[in-house]
Amino acid sequence: MITLRRATCDDWGAIWPLLRDVFRAGATYAVDPHITEDAARSYWMGAAATYVAETAEGIVGTYYIKTNQPGGGAHICNCGYIVGEAARGQGLARKMCAHSQDAARDMGYTAMQFNFVLDSNTYALKLWRDMGFATLGTIPDAFAHPDKGMVAAHIMYKSLI
Repeated sequence: MITLRRATCDDWGAIWPLLRDVFRAGATYAVDPHITEDAARSYWMGAAATYVAETAEGIVGTYYIKTNQPGGGAHICNCGYIVGEAARGQGLARKMCAHSQDAARDMGYTAMQFNFVLDSNTYALKLWRDMGFATLGTIPDAFAHPDKGMVAAHIMYKSLI
């Protein structure tokens, strides 16, 4: 059974290895692969809300919700999701995305935007489309993938009302 709950400062010790492994791989997030733990903590835990996915074995995934743009754009949120390697292929990203939409609505957001979904991340693209996100635009050669060279990034959007 997977429980989704708000992250606490005490969860950082379990969140950091999940982020570190994904960030170091440099294949899905536009984050410096050499990001320090302190910078990663600020980036992930400094969001408007951070959640963890937990099983009896511990924390297996995490996501954040943050305001995409300040001022007049503050009604649209952005989210980032990470699923630990041992929990992949079990529907956790789908569960976290559905949960994040409800949480974002509860926080007063009226839409969700993903700013940089890599074309090489075919699993995420398919999932976000299945979850009702539309691709608004594509940035060619937006990301230097460590194995695939330059890949495009998509901007995706979904109304939450």
